[in-house]
Amino acid sequence: MALKIPSIITSSLLLIPVLFTIPTLAHKVEISNQVAGTLHIEPDDNPRMGEEVQAWFALTSRGGKMIPLSECNCQLSVYTLPRNQEDKPILNPILQAVNVGQYQEIPGALITFPQIGSYELEIAGTADNGANFQDFKLNYTVNVLP
Repeated sequence: MALKIPSIITSSLLLIPVLFTIPTLAHKVEISNQVAGTLHIEPDDNPRMGEEVQAWFALTSRGGKMIPLSECNCQLSVYTLPRNQEDKPILNPILQAVNVGQYQEIPGALITFPQIGSYELEIAGTADNGANFQDFKLNYTVNVLP
């Protein structure tokens, strides 16, 4: 005799793994020329118009070696979306070395988004102070709430 489980319970059980993986999707990972970067914006990757937020980038070269800001000539640019190739950035925040948990001396910046809508954060970098990684350019889309 087979046990019948109501479909609502079956459906609920299937959603449990999804619910536990959603928070890990908040961080945005991009790769360029064997450099990977993870963007995080405090708090909770949900910036709001007119409020200063801390954005940081955990950069790693091939093999997983962290790239501290002291080894990267990095620049951060912020563009409004949609973006044309000839568009100039609306902001060029100054990158500073920040410590966040296990990540030490990584590039971070304070950003205030002026309007609601979509923005592109572009971090580009070249090796500095004897570091060995290829030039890179990483682009992230950020949606700003009211």
